[in-house]
Amino acid sequence: MAITEAREPPAQRRRRRLRLDLSAPSLLGLPLAWLAAFFLVPIGIVAAYSFNLYSLDPGPHHFTLAGWHDFLHGSVYLSLFWKSVKMSLIVSATIVVLAYPLAYYLALSGTTRKYVLLLLLIAPFLTSYLLRVLAWKVILGNEGVLNSFLVWTGLRSPDHPISQLLYSRFAVMLVLAYVWVPFVALPIFVSLDSLDRRLLEAASDLGASRRQAFLRVTLPLSLPGVVAGFLFVFIPSLGEFVTPSLVGGTSGYMYGNQIVDLFGTGFPDWETGSVLAIFLLGVVTLLTLLFSRFLQFRQAGTG
Repeated sequence: MAITEAREPPAQRRRRRLRLDLSAPSLLGLPLAWLAAFFLVPIGIVAAYSFNLYSLDPGPHHFTLAGWHDFLHGSVYLSLFWKSVKMSLIVSATIVVLAYPLAYYLALSGTTRKYVLLLLLIAPFLTSYLLRVLAWKVILGNEGVLNSFLVWTGLRSPDHPISQLLYSRFAVMLVLAYVWVPFVALPIFVSLDSLDRRLLEAASDLGASRRQAFLRVTLPLSLPGVVAGFLFVFIPSLGEFVTPSLVGGTSGYMYGNQIVDLFGTGFPDWETGSVLAIFLLGVVTLLTLLFSRFLQFRQAGTG
């Protein structure tokens, strides 16, 4: 090996060293450094605040679990967390039910226009998220589009609009469902579009009806896309704070709003806010690991 390298021309040796320098570790060095600097280090700082190693208060600080003890043994923050979990579950399940037929039509209908329809599905992303949420305030307000239509049809009087449409849990879940439908439809579409059509033909040849073929072939094979779409909605909805702030009011107040208030109000409590944030990060990490295990189990079962 040493004799061969010695006989190589200098230019060829330089090219070979350049190829070695462009190996996977060197290519991943900069992205990993960026991830460590702007993701892992901030998480470590937040974790340090949760254990009182850092604090806004002057003076010496020492490691303590007082913030975690108050959080786990108190009912205020945990009840708000479970309220947010319930709202996120309802939103995620509703969107999956709405998005699956849409993705099924786009993937399995065989139409040549499916990519045009797919473009229309993602067209709302061409506008600002904030503008789309604010548009729902115009639609759901006391003098908005929906209440004006009900007054015009005579179903409601102008003095008695449906005030529960805005600044409520219903408004938060409705707007979140509208915003996240494409995020659920796309992974389901990918799962269905990659489905081997010969499996459906084999099921039909064996005497299965379209309903039986869907329940026994299509639905099980599309479950990874369904679960991925469900998590795409559930995880960000659990920590959502922009939409509840705009259309939720007091009844639509969620866990993410509490974290923002603890960090940004006139009397901040960064220790408690950090505890809530790290707890949410732990829940999201656990869900991601469970999803990874689910995909590994599915691949082992189909492999």
